[in-house]
Amino acid sequence: MQLFYQPLLTDNYFVLDAEESRHCVRVLRKKEGDTINLIDGKGTFYEARITTADAKACTFIIINTWKELARNYRIHLGIAPTKNADRLEWFVEKAVEIGIDEISLLICSNSERKKLKTDRLERKAISAMKQSVKATLPLIHEPVAYAKFIRQTRQYPYKFLAYVSDTPIPHLLHTAMPGQPYTMLIGPEGDFSASEIEQALQAGFHPVSLGASRLRTETAGVAACHILNLVNS
Repeated sequence: MQLFYQPLLTDNYFVLDAEESRHCVRVLRKKEGDTINLIDGKGTFYEARITTADAKACTFIIINTWKELARNYRIHLGIAPTKNADRLEWFVEKAVEIGIDEISLLICSNSERKKLKTDRLERKAISAMKQSVKATLPLIHEPVAYAKFIRQTRQYPYKFLAYVSDTPIPHLLHTAMPGQPYTMLIGPEGDFSASEIEQALQAGFHPVSLGASRLRTETAGVAACHILNLVNS
């Protein structure tokens, strides 16, 4: 299903932006009277009929709507931005395809990147949402200090901390129970500092393993996202 994104549909704004209009009219060669499918990023699919096939401002009317199937769990992943921005974008793309609800970018002691704009990440998320035929756009938060994030999550009930441990810790697959709102921490390439691990443990995070392999930050994020979705499959 080819999807177009228009976040203002709930405000009765029935026109595609310039990029989507160009793709619809010039690339896909859609004409007046043709039907298209849209999403608003808030969980609703729309079937529409084109009224003006303008490559700069394609207008349409809504002829049908339906809701995305609701999930009984939620995944919020806090992850340290990678030094290479492409690797973080890859993580966002794959996490959205697999299924994620919220991403927080954590500035940790060992973070290699401490400043980052989220607009490009959001564009990657929109593209992945359309590609995977979803109607809900995950929240992507601006970078936040690790300690502040920990304080903000003190009241969250199901929290996990993935890190490299010298002693055996349970695997996330065997720790997470289905049907819950999860908060997951993924550290930078240099891992969390001892102080950061202690902060998380004191705040109620449960240490978990993602397997025997030592994973890159973005790979660990995708693995955690996949495992939590697998628990609920």
